[in-house]
Amino acid sequence: MNILFICSSNQWRSPTAETIWRGHPGLNVRTAGTSPKAKKTVNVDDIHWADMIFVMEQKHKGRLKEKFSSLLRGKILHVLDIPDEYRYMDAELVKMLEEDVRNYLGL
Repeated sequence: MNILFICSSNQWRSPTAETIWRGHPGLNVRTAGTSPKAKKTVNVDDIHWADMIFVMEQKHKGRLKEKFSSLLRGKILHVLDIPDEYRYMDAELVKMLEEDVRNYLGL
């Protein structure tokens, strides 16, 4: 399964998610950001590639729908409700990402 994690700048939250889930059997993981100034900005290829998309906040879902509405049809999209107040690999962020994503994936 191809999993895409999205936050704003692709700096702290989505890279943490990628680090956590990258080596899990059966999962391929990518990250991107919604901001034009993101380290890697989400693009058409990312959306096509993804089977499941996790966004950190509702605003990210809105931005994806504005830019890629037709491409999102049939895609599984989850909002994790994780605010932009954590640094890379922050212990609380790691715990939330492990628990929430595991629940959505049924692991």
